[in-house]
Parts: sequence; structure tokens; C-alpha cells
Amino acid sequence: MAQLDVREKLGILADAAKYDASCASSGTTKRNSAGGEGIGSTEGMGICHAYAPDGRCISLLKILLTNSCIFDCHYCINRKSSNVRRARFTAQEVVALTMSFYKRNYIEGLFLSSGIIRSPDYTMEQIVEVARSLREDHQFRGYIHLKTIPDADPELVRLAGLHADRVSINVELPTLPGLTRLAPEKSATRIEGAMRDMKTAIVDTADARKRYRSAPRFAPAGQSTQMIVGADAATDRDIVTKAATLYDRFSLRRVYYSAFSPIPEASAVLPLQRPPLMREHRLYQSDWLMRFYDYAPGEVAAAADPATGMMPLDIDPKLAWALKFRERFPVDVNRAAREDLLRVPGLGVKAVNSILKARKWRRLSLDDVARLTVSVAKVRPFIVAEGWRPALLTDRADLKPLVAPKREQLELFAA
Repeated sequence: MAQLDVREKLGILADAAKYDASCASSGTTKRNSAGGEGIGSTEGMGICHAYAPDGRCISLLKILLTNSCIFDCHYCINRKSSNVRRARFTAQEVVALTMSFYKRNYIEGLFLSSGIIRSPDYTMEQIVEVARSLREDHQFRGYIHLKTIPDADPELVRLAGLHADRVSINVELPTLPGLTRLAPEKSATRIEGAMRDMKTAIVDTADARKRYRSAPRFAPAGQSTQMIVGADAATDRDIVTKAATLYDRFSLRRVYYSAFSPIPEASAVLPLQRPPLMREHRLYQSDWLMRFYDYAPGEVAAAADPATGMMPLDIDPKLAWALKFRERFPVDVNRAAREDLLRVPGLGVKAVNSILKARKWRRLSLDDVARLTVSVAKVRPFIVAEGWRPALLTDRADLKPLVAPKREQLELFAA
């Protein structure tokens, strides 16, 4: 195999990393060095956006250590049997690349994952060595997010937490039958065991730092995970339930959802088409309801179709829930509890907080509410305000077309 230079490796391994959603990647503007040459030229390769613990949006170098792998997971483009161009960085090359990009102000941190080479322990050693060298040899204080390997020695995973701001351990698929069928070499028990150990270490270290200022930091931005959507038969109800369980058991900061994308020379057990992108979007909205709107997992799952277990694609889960439970509405914005206001379609957390604050001083009208929301047309069937009562509007059988987004809006999102 011909020897690849660092730039060629970057092109291969940055592209291979795009399938991992665990650092909230998004597009970025190209920022090239003069002439578009040299290691400092990103040309869109490997740069993603993520959010730091303090809420800042930061740019990360997002790459794999290698896209070679000893595992043969059906859904993975980097699986052992996949016919793709392979590349591998050394730990020293990743360190040098990170520092080079950082000094040019292209990035503020690193997201590093990898296929499994030789063994889980060997691969985890290389990942930890990158983070160790950045922190100790180069005094790098930027953001580091490491994807850890649940099959690796727990001590190696612990070392990753000492150097990284955030760690990820992917559950891969939402159901045990799906994982067994599509990733037979992976174990749900080992994955959840590693997540449990990580949670314990994070909690113990946070407690120690309250008592001893000299105690080391340990994954201060917590841990996250990712689930693939649409590669198996799991319904949206299954996925929401699994996510809620993971949040509860392991105190995760985020569960990311990645729509399955058909890969070249795909296994016969995989679907021929990817699920609608809108399905991934609806799952993120469902996740948001549990994390920020105080919905219980069962409430979110209730928004799904009882027969199929799938969230509607034409309306968001919050609106679907409200239409299904119309007896909970209308809600009086001048008297209702915060919990009830958060369930009003079209009212976000900031709007609800503003309502609670403003109504201490005056009674709010529909016009007052309109100033706090993007679409008052979506809100008004579900609220009572000073001078406004929807009468029988919430009971109308044709209410959905009045409050649902227009078809062209959905098509624009899908595009």
C-alpha cells in the first residue's frame, strides 16, 4: 500500500468521522492558508462545531485515529469487510495536527474517535496518548472530546476521563435484538457497564473537588452517547424510551441520534434506503421535551402513533401531544402552572419564563403573548389570555391543518 502523507490521511479520516454525531457537528466556512496549500489548509475537512460546558460554540478538529477496524458491524462503513480506502494516524501525528490547527486559530479543540486496531486496549492506549501528550507535553488547554471503547481496560477508560473534557461511549442501536443482529461482536452489557463506571468516576471526582481543590478534574463536560436511527426495526417509541433510561441511569449530558445512511456494498440485512431526515429531527425534538420541558418519557412516547410507534413527520411531538390530549387545554397564561405552560405548542422555555415574570405585574393579553413567540397562530388555540378565549377552537376536528407547518416549510427543511 502506498505511503500516504498527512494531508491525504486527513482527507480520509475526517470524512470517515462525519458519521459520528456525538459532538453536534455542523458545517463550517472554509478558512484556507494562502494558495490553499499546507497542513493549515482545512478546505472544510475535519472542522465541526460543538458546545462547551459554558455554552460557547467552539470549532473542533473532528477525525478518526484510523478507519481500519477488526469488527464487522453491518451498519458501519469502516467495518472489517468494507471496501474503503484505509488510513491511520500515529498519536504523534494527531498531536502535531491539532497543535498546528490550534496555532492558526482554526480550531479550539479536538474530537477523536477510532476504529479498533489490533485490540480494544491497544486502540484505547493510542487515543489516551494523544490526549496525554496534548495536555502534558504541549500544555494544551483547549476542549478535548474522546470516544472511548467499552471493551478496553477500565483503567484506560479512566485515564481518558482525566485528560478529556467530555467522553462518549456509543450504545450504537436502541434495542438489544438490533445490536445482536447488526453488531454481534459488541455487548450491551459491556457498553452499559463502561457507562456506569464512567458515571461513578465523574460523580466521585466532582465530590472530591468540592472538598479538595487539588483533586483532578475528570470529564467535567460529562459523557454522551449516540444511537443509529433506521438501521433496525426499533420504533420512535423504543428510541425515546431507551434514551430516557440512559439519561436516568448514567446521568448523560446528551443522547445523539444519527439517521442510518446506506453505505457502499451494504450488508443484505440493512435497509435499502435511509429513514427520512425529518425522523431524526423529530427525535431530537422529543429529546428536548424530556430535557428542558419537563415531559415524562411516557408523555413523549404518547405522541407517537399507537399502531406504529412512530412520531408524526408533519408536526412536531409537542403539537402532536397537545392535539392528542386536548382536554388539557386551553391553558390560562395568567394563572397556569409552569408545567402546563410548557406544554402549550409554540411556547418555548424562554417565553414561559417571561410570562411567569410579567404576569406578576399585569394581566397578559394575546398581543403580549404574541411578542414572545414566533407564531401566535400556533399558540392561540391552546391558551386563554386577557380578552381572548378560543371557545370551541381546541375541539375542532380540523384544528391540525390550522396549526401545522405548511408543506413547503417541511420540504425546505428536508432539502
